[in-house]
Amino acid sequence: MIVNSLLKALIQTGIGSRRQAADAIVRGVVKVNGVVVDDLGHPVDADKDRITVDGCEVDIKPKKIVYLMFNKPAGVLSTVRDDRGRRTVIDLLPEQYRKLALHPVGRLDKDTTGLLLLTNDGDLTYRLTHPKFEHEKEYLVRIDGIMSLKELRALETGIDIDDGLTHRAIVRGIESNPSYNYSITIHEGRKRQVRRMFSHLGYRVTALKRVRIGDLRLGGLAEGGVRRLDDSEVGLLVKDR
Repeated sequence: MIVNSLLKALIQTGIGSRRQAADAIVRGVVKVNGVVVDDLGHPVDADKDRITVDGCEVDIKPKKIVYLMFNKPAGVLSTVRDDRGRRTVIDLLPEQYRKLALHPVGRLDKDTTGLLLLTNDGDLTYRLTHPKFEHEKEYLVRIDGIMSLKELRALETGIDIDDGLTHRAIVRGIESNPSYNYSITIHEGRKRQVRRMFSHLGYRVTALKRVRIGDLRLGGLAEGGVRRLDDSEVGLLVKDR
């Protein structure tokens, strides 16, 4: 007997993010054994209970947990599927990974490249994406100009973008990589946040690449490349769980 909450069981199926799974439950489109259940914590038994979402049955039996590092190219969506037929990160995975109910951990916007994690571990996804855990994310940035010291300090101390004041950031100029001129480290995950921070100061971001999440670095993985994380790398992500 394997009993989980309804929310956790749905997340582990890979149907979407924690928020999307919770929304499906609250909207009343999830049934357990033919009965609508809108309680996120409702207990379900993976061996006995039958769950449907929008009338489609989902398999809630636990699967082998997999952690992948992916170097996302530009023009690819960080989602499981797209109703407009655009390419997603799942489309680019090797065949052996496509049926493991993997989902992206957070998102990179369509034009941003770099480090993206994919997993079927719902708990880890929650811990890496919820703001209260404050995992650092480092990006390399190319902007169409050179910031003044005052502007750099403004990014570091926080600026007021559309949805509120940003938290402190770490910003430094870089010369070792001609494709980028700044590095910025944040621990928030607002939509298009880095682009909006520089736009607020009047700069256009022409290239943006994520190179680090917490202590895990992208390293030399080629663009479009994917590989499984080894035990030590997984340990970097789960050390404070």
